[in-house]
Amino acid sequence: MAEAFFWGILASSSLIIGGVIALRVDVGRRPLGLVMGFGSGVLISAVSYELVQEASDTSAGSGGVAFGLLAGCATFFVGDTLIDRMGGDERKAGAEGGESPLAIVLGIVLDGIPESVVLGLTVLKGGSVSAAFLVAVLLSNLPEAIAASTGLEAGGWARRRIIGLWVIVTLACGVASLAGYGLFDTASPSTVAFVLAFAGGAILTMLADTMMPEAFEHGGKLVGVFTTLGFALAFAISALE
Repeated sequence: MAEAFFWGILASSSLIIGGVIALRVDVGRRPLGLVMGFGSGVLISAVSYELVQEASDTSAGSGGVAFGLLAGCATFFVGDTLIDRMGGDERKAGAEGGESPLAIVLGIVLDGIPESVVLGLTVLKGGSVSAAFLVAVLLSNLPEAIAASTGLEAGGWARRRIIGLWVIVTLACGVASLAGYGLFDTASPSTVAFVLAFAGGAILTMLADTMMPEAFEHGGKLVGVFTTLGFALAFAISALE
């Protein structure tokens, strides 16, 4: 169980790293968009081969994969819509001073918790963390933290408070990873398949709704190349595991 907590903390530590980078370096929109595109490609590959494929193999045709995908999609869509109405719709692009800091935090937690739970599940299922999914979470968190930290500072947050926020969210993700390991230790294969597919549906919806549009807006057409490179890297890591 300690291993699951460690990997959850490690994967989410890029939130702290991204916050530090944003507060010390003026990161341009184009590099940020390219990193987001690369991270999107990594996540697409991880969802395909580490989540949905694993869920399909585990479910043995029980129908839990389709239900999990739809449930994850609906949950993210509803939660993200509510957060947008609170003022968190620009959390990946860099909020301005008028945005709600609470909404930004809730949005990032909404993105990160399912990913962390799945990290714990991969440790439970395979005995060690999925390297491809670990890389995917690390890379997807980095641009999110850079953008949100820039917005929080513009909104008047002190730098120590911003870093403290990322430390708290990182710890929460570590606990979620631990929960993914502990809560599903004795779960049935159909339940595990549902959880994996649920996370896959939520992450895919997040990618299409926020991460990929933002990446293209800031990075331009070159984002397509970076997305493909990210997919190829994650696929190679998955194939070598």
